[in-house]
Amino acid sequence: MGLPGSGKSYFAERLATSINAMYINTDRLRKAMINTRTYSTDEKLSVYDEMLQKMQAAVQRKKDIVLDGTFYRKDIRRKFILEAKDGITFIEVQAPEALIQERLQQKREDSEADFKVYHIVKAQWEPLEREHLILQSTDKNITDMLQRAIDYIHLQDDKK
Repeated sequence: MGLPGSGKSYFAERLATSINAMYINTDRLRKAMINTRTYSTDEKLSVYDEMLQKMQAAVQRKKDIVLDGTFYRKDIRRKFILEAKDGITFIEVQAPEALIQERLQQKREDSEADFKVYHIVKAQWEPLEREHLILQSTDKNITDMLQRAIDYIHLQDDKK
């Protein structure tokens, strides 16, 4: 989870590869589901509902999955927590605002979010109030981020 431009998708896709998990991204789902995207609240919720269904299917097949989205609201996260019970681990990716602005000025393959969208999501952001890992993203620390995440996931598994 994280704000637009934080580096969460770059990280999440590589994490999924590292742990041999499925990878589901809200931006890709949105593009597949909706031709003319408005990023309305209803649209966002429908994308998360589709992601939830994909997670449920993966859980039934006993397949690990990395879910990549902002997860900026408590009510969105609550659905996933209730479905996964104790089988969900949250990792929040953060980055300095200047770096986010720089990243959002570049064309990205899947995301259409710009700095204006970043500010909208940031204003609506509801902090996660349960234990989770927070990673600081730079343009040079992906290896360290992945190792810290894998270690954290193993620690969470050991606790269960």
